[in-house]
Amino acid sequence: MTGFQEIGREWLTGDGEGGARPPADLRPEVPHPARMYDYYIGGKDNFPADREAAERVLAISPMVRISALANRAFLGRAVRHLAEDGIRRFVDIGTGIPSAGNTHEVAQRVRPDARVVYLDNDPIVLVHGRALLSGTTPESTAVVQADLRDPAGILAAPEVRQALDAGEPVGLLLVAVLHFVDEQDDPYGIVRTLVDALPPGSRLVLSHGTLDFTATADAGRGPAVYRNASAQLTMRGREQVQRFFDGLKLTDPGLVTAPLWRPDAPVQPSDSQVGIWAGVAEKP
Repeated sequence: MTGFQEIGREWLTGDGEGGARPPADLRPEVPHPARMYDYYIGGKDNFPADREAAERVLAISPMVRISALANRAFLGRAVRHLAEDGIRRFVDIGTGIPSAGNTHEVAQRVRPDARVVYLDNDPIVLVHGRALLSGTTPESTAVVQADLRDPAGILAAPEVRQALDAGEPVGLLLVAVLHFVDEQDDPYGIVRTLVDALPPGSRLVLSHGTLDFTATADAGRGPAVYRNASAQLTMRGREQVQRFFDGLKLTDPGLVTAPLWRPDAPVQPSDSQVGIWAGVAEKP
């Protein structure tokens, strides 16, 4: 994957087709969670403000990088599991900046006919996503601008409607995104609206940041860094995350820390303390 300077140069310089300028909300001087996450997992698609904010978080809790890498690995294992179980259609909301092991790459290695719809509300994510998919066919992948806080708008998007209207089970991915939705935006109602629209047999893949394993003295320091970012963190405990799966049947091993969800390698004692809850569930 090339860096932002190569893929998105025209957004900053106006050198793209028609001299297009970036949207006003690109704001490279403001830390953005998607770019901070990219930095945590070793990506190059971030700005100095993102790196500075990420380093402040890492100074408080070095486990954040471990959690981010564990979350990315969970995404790959969960998508592979769904594809092996016959899921061909995926809706990935809050996908973030493309990196190694993207949803469509994992799914299409198992099922070449898999179709993935990526949705995100961040302009830098969108330009990267569209560059990544420039060599794919519209029938197999799509990138849509949408906001998780507007589930009705997501469900109305033609690309999403096409995935749902086929009538076969869909994999809905909400991976490390719901902790950017605070209580006043009704995150449980958002998930319920999206899940209700899925055909029977569909799966919900969800991971969520937690402070369950963070020392009380440090619990508020990491999220405080995000108050100056473009989105704030609302961390939730295990019982709160469990509520997102109400009415669904959790797949073994249930809701666990991300490294413990069907690991590919032997687990370590510290894996049970990684600050990401993760699970996959089926809609009856």
